Amino acid sequence: MNIRSLTRGDGVVIGAAVLLFIASFLDTFDKSGSDAPNAWDNLGLVMSMYVGGIAGAALIVVARALPQPRKVVGLDLGQVGVALTVFAAWTSFWSIIDPLGAFSDTFGSSDVGAGSGLILGLIAALALAAAAVATPLVPALQAALVSASTSTPAAPQPYGAQPQGGYGYPGAQQPQPSYGGQPQQGQPFGQPSPAPAQPQPQPPAPDFSPFWFAVPVARPLFGEDGSPTPIAELAPGTWYLAVEQRGAQLVAQTQDGRRGVLQDTSGIQRG
Repeated sequence: MNIRSLTRGDGVVIGAAVLLFIASFLDTFDKSGSDAPNAWDNLGLVMSMYVGGIAGAALIVVARALPQPRKVVGLDLGQVGVALTVFAAWTSFWSIIDPLGAFSDTFGSSDVGAGSGLILGLIAALALAAAAVATPLVPALQAALVSASTSTPAAPQPYGAQPQGGYGYPGAQQPQPSYGGQPQQGQPFGQPSPAPAQPQPQPPAPDFSPFWFAVPVARPLFGEDGSPTPIAELAPGTWYLAVEQRGAQLVAQTQDGRRGVLQDTSGIQRG
């Protein structure tokens, strides 16, 4: 699981789920002189509103952290989680309108109000559903939850890359001087040795450093030869290495070593 894939919206989802869990242990309704039950005394309420919302939050976070999307009965885990959070918010709204519910015969009072458990649960359920629905739509919520500067090491060099062979680098071919005016092999005696070849200056390196990135949605990776047929598909939740920049496009390297051109770089998340 890739924790760096979590966004600020996922952080709101996690916080709201914790608040919803705490609210399940508080009083369901408020009535003086009575021992009011909490949500765990009403199986239908706790399973639909509290456990349902917490389960939805867990599915959203797990779906975001997995390297590859998982599906249940043809639906993405994140979609199932969003549906559960909306259902929990719907249940909390009607539960606070009728706080007595199944306990109306036991307490039988029209002046009974919603307790702290229902009030806090409604706030948590609404925040949970709002964050789950708004995260794919609001750019501010799509920012990384964990800062890359504190959790991500410096971007490594591309696998197998070697330094440019130039003057002063190990292994670079150096000019061979002649000592004492001795002729080189095959050179007529008496002729001066040719001047050693001057090292050719290396072209300046482009202002680009390899970096890790993730795509917000699945995007095709095309071959470097310009072929219109994709050679791979980049999946959200997986980190890829950008090894070169060509205008607005990136040359990316997959985990199995394949290289290709990512033409659509909008909305990518840098590591």
